[in-house]
Amino acid sequence: MMDVNSLQNIRREAPNILITGTPGVGKSSLCKQLSEITGLQWLEISRIAKEYNCLEDYDAVYQCPVLDEDKLMDGLEETMCRGGNIVDYHSCEFFPERWFDAVFVLTTDNTTLYDRLTNRGYTGKKLEDNIQCEIFHVILEEAKNSYKEHVVFELSNTVPEDLQENINKICLWLQQWFQKQNC
Repeated sequence: MMDVNSLQNIRREAPNILITGTPGVGKSSLCKQLSEITGLQWLEISRIAKEYNCLEDYDAVYQCPVLDEDKLMDGLEETMCRGGNIVDYHSCEFFPERWFDAVFVLTTDNTTLYDRLTNRGYTGKKLEDNIQCEIFHVILEEAKNSYKEHVVFELSNTVPEDLQENINKICLWLQQWFQKQNC
């Protein structure tokens, strides 16, 4: 295995993008289709964390496992340095800034989010906190505070037509990234 400094000097042949947002905004649906269209590797952080035992405890209040961020970062370093990844996760502030060429934050309206989350079985504090997170644009602000302004993009993902429009916008961004690399 190469050391981190050697890995960071590898020229990426394809970009890494982060798709983030409050649970229920449509990240996984978008990432799945985007990966199929572009051939970029879809990295579902929640699934990877479970598969590679990057979990510490269980949060009884939110009824979900707690991520071991350091272990996850160590495990993903080589993959991310090589490029060509779509990272799908509901948070972004702990990822190294150098990993991403673009950060797309999906948002939706509160009524739509409420319906999506209740359909998933969210109730009580978990439901309320996720709705509040979206109302106050917590994930968008987290992205703006963690990454350079020119790499953070907000995409509304409320109605079914938004999904295809957002895929088109990201594909256009990807096309521009590849054109810049070939100059």
